[in-house]
Amino acid sequence: MNKTLHTARYIIADLLSAALAWSLFFYSRKATETPLINDTLKLVLEDKNFYYGIIFIPLFWLLLYALTGAYHRVYRKARMRELAQTLLLTTIGVIIIFFSLILDDIIVSYKSYYKYFLTLFSLHFFITFTFRYIIASVTLYKLRHRKIGFNTLIVGSNGNAVSLYNELENQTVSSGNHFLGFVHAIEYPNYKLENFIPHLGHYTKLKTLIQEMNVEEVIIATERSEHKTIEKIISEIEDTNVFIKVIPDMQDFLLGTVRTTSIYQTPLIQVSFDFMPPWQLSLKRFFDIVLSLIAIVILTPVYIFCYLGVLFTSKGPVIYKQERIGINGKPFIIPKFRSMRIGAENGTPMLSSKDDNRVTPFGKFLRKVRLDEIPQFFSVLKGDMSLVGPRPERQYYIDQIAQRAPHYRLLLKVKPGITSWGQVKYGYAESVDQMIERLKFDILYLENMSLAMDFKIIAYTLLTVIKGSGQ
Repeated sequence: MNKTLHTARYIIADLLSAALAWSLFFYSRKATETPLINDTLKLVLEDKNFYYGIIFIPLFWLLLYALTGAYHRVYRKARMRELAQTLLLTTIGVIIIFFSLILDDIIVSYKSYYKYFLTLFSLHFFITFTFRYIIASVTLYKLRHRKIGFNTLIVGSNGNAVSLYNELENQTVSSGNHFLGFVHAIEYPNYKLENFIPHLGHYTKLKTLIQEMNVEEVIIATERSEHKTIEKIISEIEDTNVFIKVIPDMQDFLLGTVRTTSIYQTPLIQVSFDFMPPWQLSLKRFFDIVLSLIAIVILTPVYIFCYLGVLFTSKGPVIYKQERIGINGKPFIIPKFRSMRIGAENGTPMLSSKDDNRVTPFGKFLRKVRLDEIPQFFSVLKGDMSLVGPRPERQYYIDQIAQRAPHYRLLLKVKPGITSWGQVKYGYAESVDQMIERLKFDILYLENMSLAMDFKIIAYTLLTVIKGSGQ
């Protein structure tokens, strides 16, 4: 499946939908405002605001969709999920347009505002959803008729794996799996599945195979005697960006939550690391962007103060940049106002401590009120981070933590944050032992992840900043 082309179809459809909806809304509005003039179309075409809208309104919608993750895995979108997401984002977008472009217009009656809002909302929602529904339906048709498919690996090699493979391959309505091969969990003299698809080695090669073969799904179909390997298999690939599914009789051996994937095809259980519903994730991203922009504007004097403070109190660059590991194990560069002297680590990663002599006097102040972190609002805008989420660590420490606490890798399933429940409740860690101790708070956050929880953590963080009780 050509994912880029499929995403491009969505983008083009959304641009056309937004332009068409705005054109109809503009025409409707002109017709309402000037009922005595017969040639409404001429009035529309002579108004320069119409052309500005045709250009910038679709770009606004495209930006909103992109920033809220609407184009993430569009080729896997269910139509009901598409309906809910389009409804939510249309509501958000129309509210923004209404307050920024329409609310200050001169009107005869306040009832006109309600009419304009409902007209724009209805036009944009129905046109956008119609285009998206058509694309999703065509994609579903192609999947079910095996014209396109998802690259899939099977973990398992004998009876269960063969039964699963034959069942999926012989379905009247395809589930969309394109099988590339299988890996075994335990070595046997012969592998029955080898008669059908290529044998690609032991399950410890999964992560490499996923990267090299562009795998999108891994289906675990091991034998009952191999159940003890399930945890290891899931741990091996839980930080990759693939769908993990298992045959139902393994439910008691899963990590994470489970849900069935379809009511039409072969019943499989999906290991889900989606800690928030899609609509909440979209809202979370929306609030990340809005609150970060507000913070950057409000904190401009603070940025200048911190910049000058670092510049004149110690030698070296003002902004310190370091590679951290983000969602799905993807590295990114995190910026901070530098709080330590140059060469503080000398090539060897070292955690800071309470009375660390590497920290400059001004840096100690920055850390105490958490102002060293405020450049990360730009990382939030880029999409590398969220306002709230587990703090990102370096690969050096992740490897050490994961050896002793394998469930740490669950944190890599969500975006890292500027602040976290672990940081609020525990503070900065001075050793790997303390990192592991703090981990329980971040796992607790994942188990209770919600917008309400995020706002609670933000409130506690602001209290820490005001009180100056950070480390």
